[in-house]
Amino acid sequence: MKTFLHVGSGTRTKADTTRAFNSKGWSEIRLDIDRSVNPDLVGTMTDMSAVFDTSVDAIFSSHNIEHLYPHETPLALAEFLRVLKPDGFAIITCPDLKSVCSLVAQDKLTESAYDSPAGPIAPIDILYGHRPSMTAGNLYMAHRSGFTKKTLLSTLIMAGFANAGGIERADHFDLWAISTKETIGEDMLKNLAADHFPM
Repeated sequence: MKTFLHVGSGTRTKADTTRAFNSKGWSEIRLDIDRSVNPDLVGTMTDMSAVFDTSVDAIFSSHNIEHLYPHETPLALAEFLRVLKPDGFAIITCPDLKSVCSLVAQDKLTESAYDSPAGPIAPIDILYGHRPSMTAGNLYMAHRSGFTKKTLLSTLIMAGFANAGGIERADHFDLWAISTKETIGEDMLKNLAADHFPM
């Protein structure tokens, strides 16, 4: 059985990750900064010292990287690379600033872009963090940076990943990226993405 590290899991489990991870072939380790969500390991993206070197086959990080300051992003990605096995890979999702900013350009900053289980989400929430959560005292929800597909993929390569590919989902205002620790062929990367990216 392979193991993936669910970074910044919150209350979510493997059922909330990808089709491939949510299978009998994968075991999940949940890591979060917030002890109240009962993670398997407590830590941050920039300090995952609770995780051994080259100990996981994959990483799933959904809507976490935007919570870092820009200068912290390379530190977090270095941690991702450290804990991944040589043939490991990372799946990263985050807001897509290009699609969000198209609504801002239409002067819809505080208008609902879509409905979520947590209620209506406006562009201002996607850009800066979920306002109701922060109002309730959860400042872990604040956003401190952001990406377009181009900048996310280039950031992954600059951090030391050998391959990176991704998609924009403008209707969901998000990006999905896959990056591998060692070089693989384009067809292999596409097949891996097809196993994990939304249909």
